[in-house]
Amino acid sequence: MTEGEAAPAAVAVQGARNLLLRIIAALVLAPAAMALAYLGGWFWTALVTLAAVGLYVEWLAIIGEAHRKPVVASGVIALALGAWSLALGRIEALLIALVLGLLAVGLLSPERRIWAAAGFGYAAAAELASILVRLDPTRGFSALILILLVVWATDIGGYFAGRRIGGPKLWPRVSPNKTWAGAVGGFAASIVVAAGFAACGLGRTGPLLLLGAVLSIASQLGDLFESAVKRRFGVKDSSHIIPGHGGVLDRLDGFVAAVVLAAIFGLLRGGVDGVGRGLMVW
Repeated sequence: MTEGEAAPAAVAVQGARNLLLRIIAALVLAPAAMALAYLGGWFWTALVTLAAVGLYVEWLAIIGEAHRKPVVASGVIALALGAWSLALGRIEALLIALVLGLLAVGLLSPERRIWAAAGFGYAAAAELASILVRLDPTRGFSALILILLVVWATDIGGYFAGRRIGGPKLWPRVSPNKTWAGAVGGFAASIVVAAGFAACGLGRTGPLLLLGAVLSIASQLGDLFESAVKRRFGVKDSSHIIPGHGGVLDRLDGFVAAVVLAAIFGLLRGGVDGVGRGLMVW
C-alpha cells in the first residue's frame, strides 16, 4: 500500500473508532440523564449544576481565562447557589446570586471581561432553563424528555445524513464538516420524534410538530454558535472529557439553545410553575 492509499485508510479507521466511542458514550450517558430527569428534584438539579459548571469552565478554557482561579471560583459558586435557590423556590436569592456572580466574573477578568461574562451567562441560562422545565410536576418530565430526544435525534440524524449524502457545506468558515444534507436529516429526525410524542397522546399533533421543528433549528444554531466561538479562539474541542464527543460544551451546545428557547416559550404560556405544561398543552 502506498503512502497515498494509506492516508484514506487511516482516516476511515479513525472515523470508525470515533463513531464507536460516540455510541458507547451515548449508551452510558443518555440513560443516566433520563433516569435523573425522571427522579427530578435534587437529583436533576445536581446533574444540571455539574453540567453548568462544566460549560462555564470549558468556556473559560476556550477564551484563555481558565487560569484565573478567582474567575473560575466566583462563577462556579454563583452557579451552585443559583441552582440551589431555584430548587427551593427562592427567586430573590437566585437573582442575587446570579447578579453578584456576573459582576464578580466581569470584574475579575480584566483582559476578556465581556467574553468571560458571556460564558457565565451562557452556563446560567442553561442551568435555569433545565431546572425550570423539570419543576412542573404535571408535564415537566415529558417536556424535558421531548427536548432531549429532539436534540439527540437532530444530532444523530444530522451525523448520518451528512456522512451518507454529503453535498454543499452549511457554513464552511465556522463548521467545515456540517452539510445542508445533515441539517435536513437532523430536522427530519426531530419531526419523527415529535410525531411519536403526538401518537402516544402526549400532546396535539400540530403544536408538537411545530415545537419539534423549532427546537431542532435552535439546536443546530446552538451547535454553530459554539463552533463559531471555538473558531474565534482557534480551539477544536472544548475538552476531551467525553470519549468521541469532546467536552461538555461540545456535547451540550445544541441542548443549551433548545432548552433555553423551550423554557422561554413555556414560561410565557405557563408561568414559573408551569413551564412544562406551557410547552406540552396547547
